[in-house]
Amino acid sequence: MSAQPAKTLAESAAEYGLKPEEYDLIVKRLNREPNLVELGVFSVMWSEHCSYKSSRKHLGKFPTKGPRVICGPGENAGVIDIGDGQACIFKMESHNHPSYIEPYQGAATGVGGIMRDVFTMGARPIALLNALRFGDPSHPKTKRLVSGVVSGIGGYGNCVGVPTVAGETNFHKGYDGNILVNAMCVGLADADKIFYSAAPSPGLPVVYFGSKTGRDGIHGATMASQEFDDASDEKRPTVQVGDPFAEKLLIEATLELMASGAVAAIQDMGAAGLTSSSVEMAGKGGVGIELDLDCVPQREEGMSAYEMMLSESQERMLAVLKPGREEDGQRIFKKWGLDAATIGHTTDTGHMVLKHKGQIVCDVPLAPLFDDAPLYDRPWVATPAQPRLAPADVAAPADYAAAVVKLMSAPDMASKRWLWEQYDRHVMADTLEDSATGADAGIVRVHGTKKALAVTSDCTPRYVQNDAYEGGKQAVAEAWRNLTAVGADPIAITDNLNFGNPERPEIMGQIVRAIEGMAEACRELDFPVVSGNVSLYNETNGAAIPPTPTVGAVGILVDSTKRADFGGLKAGQTLVLVGETRGELGASMYLRELLGREDGAPPPVDLAVERKAGDLIRSLIESRQVTVAHDLSDGGLIAAAAEMALASSQGLTLKLAGDLPAHAALFGEDQARYLVAVDSADAVLAAAKAAGVPAAVIGVAGGDDLAVEGLFTLPLSQLRTAHEGWMPGYMG
Repeated sequence: MSAQPAKTLAESAAEYGLKPEEYDLIVKRLNREPNLVELGVFSVMWSEHCSYKSSRKHLGKFPTKGPRVICGPGENAGVIDIGDGQACIFKMESHNHPSYIEPYQGAATGVGGIMRDVFTMGARPIALLNALRFGDPSHPKTKRLVSGVVSGIGGYGNCVGVPTVAGETNFHKGYDGNILVNAMCVGLADADKIFYSAAPSPGLPVVYFGSKTGRDGIHGATMASQEFDDASDEKRPTVQVGDPFAEKLLIEATLELMASGAVAAIQDMGAAGLTSSSVEMAGKGGVGIELDLDCVPQREEGMSAYEMMLSESQERMLAVLKPGREEDGQRIFKKWGLDAATIGHTTDTGHMVLKHKGQIVCDVPLAPLFDDAPLYDRPWVATPAQPRLAPADVAAPADYAAAVVKLMSAPDMASKRWLWEQYDRHVMADTLEDSATGADAGIVRVHGTKKALAVTSDCTPRYVQNDAYEGGKQAVAEAWRNLTAVGADPIAITDNLNFGNPERPEIMGQIVRAIEGMAEACRELDFPVVSGNVSLYNETNGAAIPPTPTVGAVGILVDSTKRADFGGLKAGQTLVLVGETRGELGASMYLRELLGREDGAPPPVDLAVERKAGDLIRSLIESRQVTVAHDLSDGGLIAAAAEMALASSQGLTLKLAGDLPAHAALFGEDQARYLVAVDSADAVLAAAKAAGVPAAVIGVAGGDDLAVEGLFTLPLSQLRTAHEGWMPGYMG
């Protein structure tokens, strides 16, 4: 039997995700054919995951500056000023493909990776969030994926000792073949002690520290930039393996190393591992870098240069130290039991030079790797506009009580208590509110002060699917609203743009229009983008996920005692609906869960109205006139009222007025609205009138039922059983 011919480099390039014209461009940039190591380095740095080659043209539309922005996009994470010489550092990233292939490790290493992005800039992580999208609950893989992902998030975050305080979990058949796991980390640092990744000059030692390098995660960045097919399980070796206890040691060692004054530049080894960290440090600093791979701490025998450069083994860092400070570093690494070695130095050549076993195995200019990857202006077409649905276009329920029970026990609306109880939400003892306790945002106190940070993640993919521009606006507006509803002043966002294949014009149209909608909302709400991540090619066998541009947001409470939640409703309080209701039922939860339809234009977002209503709510919370508040989103008024009643164990009765049909008034998802509970409505109504914001008394708290006068009465106990029973019943 004849031996199979060896693959040509061009054939290998195609396997690594490089197109023929991209391979030709590499040859042109080098004036020669690359060797296998060089080809591997180019393939990961030119992957969609690392280069943003399809989206960078449009990402420039985001506003990225503001009075509180210290560092915007381009570093490991965004940095904002929160006063008193302190900074908040935060970012959100995807670990979608790894979590589908290997749910526990994929989700766990997503948590570990996003924490490294934050503490590599000098911040101690204080809060974690996640945004999870799973397939149809009836799909044969969904339950196993939910179990693995939730266990991975809890297993890693709990062991490291950082609380998971907020997030969202949705189910839809569009994610059957490609789930989304978006992880966000928020940290605190001194504003004058922020660390950056640019190597400042030639001649400085390059130090590796953390866990040893193994063969896990090789070509993880490439895999994250490709579509799935029926053979995707074969990509299991590209999923990294995490060790949260090593991460905890790495956090402490990194922060101590920074405090010692030895660090000139620092970068975590995330996607593309040693390749991306060394390329970014040298590239941002405008210097060269030379590494001796024989010095890299290795977990396995006989590792090649290719394997070491492309491994995505977890819990690893790369630092450029100041001259003569290696011994200080070694002392700290030894104290924390970490592997460490000086593996190279910065140079003045502008090249990346790699040596292995006495041979030069890579010598390439850094510019094409760092900032000169191919950039595409891909053709796009906008999603065809859907018509607005008038209330008359949507059937009313025959039985309102049954409709509310069905809505509140649907997978997206049902309680996620089963999930949240697997996360440690109160480690570090500074969590004031979390997603399990009845607040629209997680709230974490700045230790030892009255200040607190409010954090949330939001997106409504069904809106983006039907109108990417309005859906993009709404994702930002809802995040702004969730921070507002707890009394926080919204400061800035991070984004995680999850879409299908950008080479298809209809998908690229979703990307472009969603970014433009998000950018408009950020501008109008003074809510800049300071960091983010783009995750494309989220599809299997040509079927793309629903477009999901997730927004992670941070706000500040100067006095954390002046905050609101929706779990404090008391008998006798008056319910006031703030904002205008027109009965927008397009792309609504009611339409999907009760009628099996997903059509219609989503509710329009008027950002000027959004701003007026939000500013009013924050002023009412600041003056302590309001301590119970909930923003209206999925499911409309009746869902917000039901959640408020359940979180408070307190019945309430709504009274509808006006000409709007009852199903439109109750289930419509009009934006810029809040439900608040007050002891006396007069002052709130007067403040709303002065601010030019519609507001009306809508009901009263009391009794043991959720009721709408003249329409239905539903025992709260029955609603609770349905609402809290779905998830544990599903998971068994």
